[in-house]
Amino acid sequence: MPSSPPASRALRATDAGAEFPVLHSSIPPPSRSVSLRSSLLALVLSGLVLAPHARAQSADAPLPFDSTVLRGRLPNGLHYLIRRNSLPEKRAELRLVVNAGSILEDEPQLGVAHFVEHMAFNGTKRFPKADLVNFLERVGVRFGPDLNAYTSFDETVYMLQIPTDTAAIVSKALDILEDWAHDLAFDSTEIRKERGVVVEEWRSGRGAQMRMTYKQFPVILRGSKYATRLPIGTRENLQSFPDSLARAFYRDWYRPDLMTVVAVGDFDPKKMEADVRQRFARIPAARKPRTREYAQVPGHEETYVSIESDKEYPNASVTLAWFGAPRRTRTTSEFRRSLVNGLYDRMVNARLSEISQRPDAPFAYGGSGRGSFTRTRDVLQLYAAVKGSDFVKAADALLAEAERVRRFGFTATELDRARVNYLRGLEQRYAERDKTNSSAFAGQYVASALNETPILNIGDEQKLAQRFAPTVTLEEVNALARASFPKQDRVVIVAAPDKPDIKLPTRAEMLAVFDRPADASLTAYVDSTSDAPLIATPPAPGKIVSETKLPETGILEWRLSNGAKVLLKPSDFKRDEVLFAAQSPGGLSLLPDTAVTQGELASMALSVGGLGTFNQTSLTKRLAGKRASVSSYISDTEQGLQGSASAKDLETLFQLAWLNMSQPRADSSAYAALRNQARSVLANQRNDPGTIFRDTVTMVMSQHHPRTRLFVPELFDSIDVRRSLAIHRDRFADAGAFTFFLVGSFDPDSVRPLVERYLASLPASQRNEKAKDVGIRPPAGIVNTTVRAGIEPKAQNMIVFSGPCEYSIENRTVMSALRELLDIRLREVLREDKGGTYGAGVGANCSSIPYPNYRVTVSFGSAPERTEELTKEVFSVIESIQKGEVSDSNMTKIRELTIRGHETSLKQNNRWLAAMMDADEDGRDQRDFLRTPDRMLKVTKEQIRDAARLYLRNDRYARFTLLPATEEKKMVP
Repeated sequence: MPSSPPASRALRATDAGAEFPVLHSSIPPPSRSVSLRSSLLALVLSGLVLAPHARAQSADAPLPFDSTVLRGRLPNGLHYLIRRNSLPEKRAELRLVVNAGSILEDEPQLGVAHFVEHMAFNGTKRFPKADLVNFLERVGVRFGPDLNAYTSFDETVYMLQIPTDTAAIVSKALDILEDWAHDLAFDSTEIRKERGVVVEEWRSGRGAQMRMTYKQFPVILRGSKYATRLPIGTRENLQSFPDSLARAFYRDWYRPDLMTVVAVGDFDPKKMEADVRQRFARIPAARKPRTREYAQVPGHEETYVSIESDKEYPNASVTLAWFGAPRRTRTTSEFRRSLVNGLYDRMVNARLSEISQRPDAPFAYGGSGRGSFTRTRDVLQLYAAVKGSDFVKAADALLAEAERVRRFGFTATELDRARVNYLRGLEQRYAERDKTNSSAFAGQYVASALNETPILNIGDEQKLAQRFAPTVTLEEVNALARASFPKQDRVVIVAAPDKPDIKLPTRAEMLAVFDRPADASLTAYVDSTSDAPLIATPPAPGKIVSETKLPETGILEWRLSNGAKVLLKPSDFKRDEVLFAAQSPGGLSLLPDTAVTQGELASMALSVGGLGTFNQTSLTKRLAGKRASVSSYISDTEQGLQGSASAKDLETLFQLAWLNMSQPRADSSAYAALRNQARSVLANQRNDPGTIFRDTVTMVMSQHHPRTRLFVPELFDSIDVRRSLAIHRDRFADAGAFTFFLVGSFDPDSVRPLVERYLASLPASQRNEKAKDVGIRPPAGIVNTTVRAGIEPKAQNMIVFSGPCEYSIENRTVMSALRELLDIRLREVLREDKGGTYGAGVGANCSSIPYPNYRVTVSFGSAPERTEELTKEVFSVIESIQKGEVSDSNMTKIRELTIRGHETSLKQNNRWLAAMMDADEDGRDQRDFLRTPDRMLKVTKEQIRDAARLYLRNDRYARFTLLPATEEKKMVP
């Protein structure tokens, strides 16, 4: 199980329907928002705020509804949205959208809306107790990624991905959705057990971020019910509310007139519609329904100010926010308004990003964004990560840039770049119109259902954008700047660590930033651009000296004249996606101890320097309208590149790869800005319990090896960018030692001249290097380490089994099966039976580099007083597996989870790329990826038993426990 998701969600950058907080039963739904956990206020750094768009037939026509979507309303009030979509094949995404969340709780029901969501997985009329999860796992549905739900202020959404290759599975899945809608069991025993799980979810979300939220919300949402209805509720209420209150909330608000069924996937849409209508029409309408009211956030003339600190808070920030009525995009004029807003935000963010790259920048980074804050309130925000105590300086800088735009406007070149980048992104979306994942459509339809906005065909959206984008003028965007920051409904939010070296500003100081006269010395922004080619003198091409087709895989292998190898996998999984990578053995392991830090940060230091003759800012501008990026890395055991591109921008991708390897650029000024940013962030994390715990695990597991490095502020002071440049050049000097990978929508014949010019031309020196074993080993025997940090009443537990192993792809498969079994059993025992944790996570890895070794990690959160009890349960589960207690049902689950996952992986470029790189690194047959299901089907109970005995030894493990630094005190509920 993943750890607890955020207790809140803030702005959504892609539609106008997101709200926060949002709670989830397992993991978050596909993310389209920016979380308050980054200080409320790590806002949208980029991205055009565009809700659905459409064909413009008149000056202000309603936006049309996508005709490929079947929609309807049943007599009982339930709505449905259905679409056929074949990506992934033989899969469907189902959603039950309930237009009710924690805002509708009565005072005694705090936390009950979210609790009801949990109970949907603990027994229904047709699936008592754990039968629902058991059935789904047996058909390959994974709890978390495929089976999930979340509760927000104003909605609860249930999510289910299912196989559609048999009618029986589809029918059962619709049974589940129908039961969720009106037939939850609310078994008293299950309610009692689930209280413990939800309390542990409450506990896992506790920390500086949540404490700050509880301080900020009464200011930000003053006078509104939202301030007192965080979905998680209070621990006291979760432990004590009568069972009847959960049943009452379900009865009051889970009713057809507040529900929408969404179904998108590889099925017959007409049959799906008939099934939905037949099933859900029999749910009776509410006879005397309670009124579904929408909580309002009162407007205010006064500027609200929240200035808060916390000893464990990880960053310092200032946000200037302006709230207003919600704006939805339902007509062509609203579409155009949204487009103009988005272009404005893009240009502001580009300027703030450019400022942050200066060594004397007034903030570490800054941005602007707008979107939905609650269902009834939108927000526009300027924000900055603050260096030291420069809160006022950062706020002044944000307002100064806003004033510069207001006074002088944007430049024509800025608007052209913003426009071309927007249209280029839309062009790529259109190219992928029949290769869009069903989950993306489902997310769009959920937002449409909740916000009553149209669902638009991408073709209509593109036509409308092509019509309106060229008509947007500088005068129009500049006028928006003059109207964007009124005196009303304004909020200032300051958040920071409580540290002696950080001095918080006063309320008067923050208010004064709005009252200061405009700076008369401000000058117009100068947009420095260059049309010079990325590579001044193109390299003379080398040659492809041999070509081989690898059987069964569709992979081509080319050998180049400089000794390099290229593996190419043309695919039709996406219309306009090409993934690129390169790898070569060696990495930091070949550097002396004294140079490891310098080497580790080399790629980071050079990433802000630009490439060739372009600094980072000018390179970003030069690449406007291009969908291509490449970055370099140096890890412990290898060096490499990673990137992606649109098919039409492949030459740009290869040019960037060539520049990364042959003309990296050091920029001392840009690095100074990066160093200042990193120092500020890392210094503020020193009191974060999670960081302290992770750092302890890292050091203990390496036995404090001198080459083990922790990211601390001082690390960046030792970096000399010229030395980093020298290390980078050395690690990338021998192109003949590299394997390059290309996967996606390309024609090998069109790629051939690019490979010859930009890869085969790279210099080679035939070093024949391999990663060196530098002697880092985990501790032998039993190690128990307790870390005391933090003030919240929660514990984090980790058990690490590690050591040498006999490496083979077959042994890796058995270890994967063992991990799946542990994951299932620990969820059943620790979460479902004991109610002791929100989730247990199991990780397992077996590697041959730098020596054959394995690591299995079990982690879970809990109450401090239950760490010993639950740890014993972990070892009891392990002991049962070592005794061979593996059920036929769990063997079926393990196999189905693997096979179903592999079915979708076979149609994903990123999974092919990862598999190709893995096989190449190991020197294995590329067909091993195709054989994954066969290997898993051959795994026996006895092999899993023996693997548990071999890898999960009770005389060789490291146990880590994070406990509060002090005894539990009275906490904010």
